[in-house]
Amino acid sequence: MNAAYYLIIALHIAACLFLIGVVLLQQGKSQDLASAFGGGGTQTAFGPRASANLLSRATTILAGVFMVTSLSLSVLRPRAASVLDQIPAVTASPSPAAPAASPSAPAAESPPPGAPAPTASPEGN
Repeated sequence: MNAAYYLIIALHIAACLFLIGVVLLQQGKSQDLASAFGGGGTQTAFGPRASANLLSRATTILAGVFMVTSLSLSVLRPRAASVLDQIPAVTASPSPAAPAASPSAPAAESPPPGAPAPTASPEGN
């Protein structure tokens, strides 16, 4: 499996680089990268329409290779623990009808020394 993983990584990187190059060579609205290197409208290597067909087909094929290798890499990736795998799982427990005081709850604060003690209010108010 390791050999297949690294083979797909190499194919993925090659597809990325060629896809970048093919997209940059395509004609834009007004100019393309080929005209910057001296290629005129009728003096291109493939002709004015043949280059558009060839580059659009290459873009489609390379985009397909890119998508397939991306999905393959996500399936074949090594199962190393990630940062999110190290977080303990939180389980939801049903809450009881009457919550009992938990021993980890903070104790009621006592008044500082020298302060008057709080008085209990009558229950009738």
